[in-house]
Amino acid sequence: MKNSEIKELTTKELIEKVEDEKALLIKMKLNHTISPLDNPNKIGESRKLVARLKTEMRKRVLENKV
Repeated sequence: MKNSEIKELTTKELIEKVEDEKALLIKMKLNHTISPLDNPNKIGESRKLVARLKTEMRKRVLENKV
């Protein structure tokens, strides 16, 4: 998901997406611990996506306070 796509999401969609991605990340980490994933780089991609989503949420919170 690109940053431009993230900016187009509503705040509610953003919150839901963060929750979904966090759950997916935890599941991937657990599965990778048990048996190696085909592409372990997906864990890093998922972690970075969560960070991008949280950054956009924080940006919106700060914009509303000003």
